[in-house]
Amino acid sequence: MPIDNRDLDQLRMMTKVSHLYHTRGLVQTEIARTLGVSQARVSRLLSAAEGAGIVRTVVVTPQGLNADLEDRVETMFGLREVHIVDASGESESQRTETLGRALASVFRSYPIDGKTIGFTSWSRSMRRFVDNLPRFSHGKATRIVEMLGGVGQPTVQHEATTATERFARLTDAEPVFLRVHGVAPSVEVRDAILANDPFARQALDALDELDIALVGIGNATVVAPLVAGDNFFTEEEFAHARELGAVGEINLRFMDENGTPIDGDLDPHVVGVTLEQLRRADQRIAVSGGESKHRALLAAVRGGWINVLVTDEESAEYLVEHGPATS
Repeated sequence: MPIDNRDLDQLRMMTKVSHLYHTRGLVQTEIARTLGVSQARVSRLLSAAEGAGIVRTVVVTPQGLNADLEDRVETMFGLREVHIVDASGESESQRTETLGRALASVFRSYPIDGKTIGFTSWSRSMRRFVDNLPRFSHGKATRIVEMLGGVGQPTVQHEATTATERFARLTDAEPVFLRVHGVAPSVEVRDAILANDPFARQALDALDELDIALVGIGNATVVAPLVAGDNFFTEEEFAHARELGAVGEINLRFMDENGTPIDGDLDPHVVGVTLEQLRRADQRIAVSGGESKHRALLAAVRGGWINVLVTDEESAEYLVEHGPATS
């Protein structure tokens, strides 16, 4: 059923008032004066926007609430920052939303002026991070660079592109897309793609200059909504990687339980950031949680591939229990 014009006008006003109040930081009297309406109407519109889901309340864990556990993880693994949220009793999708919001709360305080930022646009947590990120008013990034080519069905790739575009707008940066297969069927096909796509080569070159990297951690399995094959690894290829000792991957670069890269025959098929490029980034930020990611997350911190972590209490306790790699 089409929306009535009066309802549409009301939605526009609710959205406009919410933008001015929550994004621009104007107080209600300023909004009323700007729009030529009463302050009482501004207040009613803000309340209605919350009820309509235009504005979503974010609960931010107070600093220091998990300070002891955060300090233990930081000290044990040499991490720069650890931020722990309570996601107990949440479903996987709810945990993804919680972690994405938490990362947005953390990231908004970072200096981004002149930075080249690598972004894992296909990660669900990273897309939720962008959904909850306010516009930066204290700096402008230079580039938002996709760190992995396209994976998944067209709908997923569209969501990834949209997230990259939105992230770039929020940071006043240039979006640099990597719109080729994330996993090529053969090395020959990969080389042919790169030889004939100057934009892909530009994106891969930009990965040499990362200041901040927002990475994706996987558990060496196919996780919905991604599907095996096509522009992604098959079930058999993931099984082969696990046979070689892989417990997880960072942007599809496989690693063993100690975070040591798996030198297998699948790595050359990936079109995206290398672990060497990732290591050179000053800030390497991961958001990961849930039991299915425990071993992969442990490998990532053991290997030193990340130095900033947003995770849940259960995962942080798992890291402490198992500790750094032993020689």
